[in-house]
Amino acid sequence: MKPPSDPRTSALRRFAISITAFNLLGHTVLGFEQAYATPLVALVAAYGLELGLEKLDATVNRRPVKYAGGWVRLVDFLLPAHISALACAMLLYANDRLEPVILAVIVAITSKYLIRVRLNGAFRHVLNPSNTGIVAVLLLFPWVGIAPPYHFTEWVSGPLDWIIPVVILASGTLLNAMLTKKMPLILGWVGAFAAQAVIRTAIDGTATVTALTVMTGTAFVLFTNYMITDPGTTPVKPERQVLFGVAAAAVYGLLVHVHISFGLFFALVIVCAIRGTALAVVSLRRHREQPVPVPAREASTRRSLPNLAPEQAANRT
Repeated sequence: MKPPSDPRTSALRRFAISITAFNLLGHTVLGFEQAYATPLVALVAAYGLELGLEKLDATVNRRPVKYAGGWVRLVDFLLPAHISALACAMLLYANDRLEPVILAVIVAITSKYLIRVRLNGAFRHVLNPSNTGIVAVLLLFPWVGIAPPYHFTEWVSGPLDWIIPVVILASGTLLNAMLTKKMPLILGWVGAFAAQAVIRTAIDGTATVTALTVMTGTAFVLFTNYMITDPGTTPVKPERQVLFGVAAAAVYGLLVHVHISFGLFFALVIVCAIRGTALAVVSLRRHREQPVPVPAREASTRRSLPNLAPEQAANRT
């Protein structure tokens, strides 16, 4: 396969390979507790829905489907759906039930088509797909939870307990530094997360070390390198990336302070929603500021009467 020139496609391919390998190792070596069928069912649902919605959107807007043009185009088109499906299957724990994971995938894929903002002539989705699907299931089904932290290293012990997070951290950091260019976001997020831990524990009177220890777990490393850095739903400019990361950490601190569980996922969807609302306002303002086009016939008439006063031109037309 020829290396793509688009850095985003390169990043998506590497993200997809990484999360696929981690799921395979998770179910065979690390100790993932979901059913073996969970990732397979999630992938089938994601592929089918992504292809169907793309066909529907292309038909409505009278454009070619994005996956046309051979197997490479098809595979690249399905990469985001592949990543979202495996993320939902890996992070949600619904015991042996498959329906909640399927619902999470449906919400994740559908949100990309239903919740979009038009900027610079193109529609962009604003909610992190897999995170949105996970949050929807957590809200709808209180008995569904997030995979416990030990779930990622349950069947290993000794040095592997810290080698695995280090490997994930190194590979994810390298990927974000070279391809997605999201290091400012990561630095803002990690720095603000540490700050909110110190501030929050000082207010609540809890152990600061315990709050900071969260940052050493595999789940936090995965969230930092593969969830919050989603290229399609985060800012591009470095200063805005830092602001995005700081905002997510601040919202997380507030959620934990008021005893709301699963704060990482709720914080991200809240910040994405706020950013999406701001982008929608900007889009609406730009639309209103655009000059109203003059009909061709009226413009031609005006050009043919250059020396008439406005009142006379209006009477002649």
